Amino acid sequence: MSAVATAGTARPTRRKRDYSKLAVRLGAFAGFAAIALYFAATARGFVSPYNLTNIVEQSTILGLLAFGMTLVFAGTGTDVQKGGIDLSLAANAGLCAAVYAVLLRNGYGSAIAIPAAILTGMAIGALNGVAVVLFKIMPLLATLAVLNIAEGLELTLTENTVVPVSSPLIDMLAFGRFLGLSSLTWIFVVATIVLVAIAHYSRIGLRLYAVGGHKEAARAAGINNGAYVYGAYIAAGGLAGLTSILIVARLSSSTPGTGQMLLPVLAAALLGTVFSRRLIPTIGGTCLAALFIGTLANGFQLLGISSYWVSGVQGALILVVVAVTSFAKK
Repeated sequence: MSAVATAGTARPTRRKRDYSKLAVRLGAFAGFAAIALYFAATARGFVSPYNLTNIVEQSTILGLLAFGMTLVFAGTGTDVQKGGIDLSLAANAGLCAAVYAVLLRNGYGSAIAIPAAILTGMAIGALNGVAVVLFKIMPLLATLAVLNIAEGLELTLTENTVVPVSSPLIDMLAFGRFLGLSSLTWIFVVATIVLVAIAHYSRIGLRLYAVGGHKEAARAAGINNGAYVYGAYIAAGGLAGLTSILIVARLSSSTPGTGQMLLPVLAAALLGTVFSRRLIPTIGGTCLAALFIGTLANGFQLLGISSYWVSGVQGALILVVVAVTSFAKK
């Protein structure tokens, strides 16, 4: 009888938790829609095809870096408060951009510069993995230390100056169009589809989430947890390297200060949890979150509101998301 009573008690509790998660998710979509409608009504030109395309382009770099953060969240703990993190991701992208730009400036072609940038990002990701998996350092502290290493290497490589570059590939990425959409838009769409397929439908992706969500069960099933954590950090580093090429293409240079993108990257990855069904980090949720933040920044710009407010809103979003998801899960 006691077991039956316990099961009967657990059922309403589980149902309440499901309703809470559904309410959070619907609230997130409603908030996104309300803000978009507000900008459409108050910001001139917001709904023009050119501006909507511009929002996607502005969200591409943020989205790709946030995808890397999402993979780290997935592999190191789907509870975003207690799991792993990669604070070095934005600085890693800055270092990779410096490597790419300096190689191009010194006469090396994209055939050498692109692999060098991506491998640099993966090397920084591997360093994070070593610190977290091998030396058992808390991810927050480990990736903070690697962040400083990446920033120091970037400043040393560029001598803290802008490195202007140009190439046919950069021109194509910056100005190319296909079927009416820009190159950056296509890259964002294709990257989202590929990462959704890998993270949510492949054996590797499902095991990655198993490691992050149920470490002991994954270990009992014979999964090498450490290898998947390594893989998450290395994949995030690879995405930082790929994104660095887009950063250089968009700015026509490598510019110090890419590390300042850390706050919006964290905001997008964390906000992505409220767009997912189980309140866990997902690629699709992060994609919507990146577009949401891009919409905010674009709307503020059209309304003439200072960009400093965007940073304040992003910080507030992080606090709200962590608080709301924690409450809904309880």
